[in-house]
Amino acid sequence: MTETFDKLKAMLAEKKTISNDDIQKMVADHGDMTPEEMIELEAERLEAEKENKTEEVSLDDYLAALKVLDSAAEGSDEFKKAEATVEKYEAGG
Repeated sequence: MTETFDKLKAMLAEKKTISNDDIQKMVADHGDMTPEEMIELEAERLEAEKENKTEEVSLDDYLAALKVLDSAAEGSDEFKKAEATVEKYEAGG
């Protein structure tokens, strides 16, 4: 394994994310990685992003949830789910 790969892998483990700028800087400082290392690093980076990403609520989901709140019986499962969606959207998610 190259020094670049080892350092980027450690950075990914610590920060749970790395940017393309991080990768370019590390390559400039420590040299190129092998094609296999680049593939493995990208796979691990995508997996880390997937694990860290929380589901965002779109405007369409928010508007649909507002309609459900107007029509569903308060306290029903449908109402509670819509209420959670509205709260998450309004909180910035």
